[in-house]
Amino acid sequence: MNNVLKKATFAGGCFWCMVKPFDQWDGIHRVVSGYTGGHTENPTYEDVKTGTTGHYEAVEITYDPVLISYREIVTIYWQQIDPTDDGGQFHDRGDSYRTAIFYHDTEQKSIAEASKQELDASGKFAKPIVTSILPASTFYPAETYHQDFYKKNKQEYQEDRAKSGRDEFIETNWKS
Repeated sequence: MNNVLKKATFAGGCFWCMVKPFDQWDGIHRVVSGYTGGHTENPTYEDVKTGTTGHYEAVEITYDPVLISYREIVTIYWQQIDPTDDGGQFHDRGDSYRTAIFYHDTEQKSIAEASKQELDASGKFAKPIVTSILPASTFYPAETYHQDFYKKNKQEYQEDRAKSGRDEFIETNWKS
């Protein structure tokens, strides 16, 4: 059977920390680090870091909807971020580190909006959920050295993640 693969795109702060959580699920074919949502064509990491391109650091996930649903992927996404922080994520501050769900079609938009409303209504967080839900636009893959960073640069990845505060936040707010 020839399944049609789909795309899902999320910004959750540093893209290094957003690859591994998705990479380990059945049905996820590929997770690419990159840039999206801005106005600069073919931006580089150095361009995006300036905060003038409008781009978010993001991941583009290619998945098989027969094996993993978009709703499941959105649920995984929420559990990687602080959805109440509009100034970046953890120790990464600035516009390029904001959170956003970039939808590729009306079904994804509906699922993302419903999921955000459910999270907001759940009372899990005292502050409002500020993660944006935006139409997907051109996704620019990041430089090769950023791809699969957690695999290729294990020690640097672990050190960066350890000092970010992300794991403590996840443990406190998302683990039951």
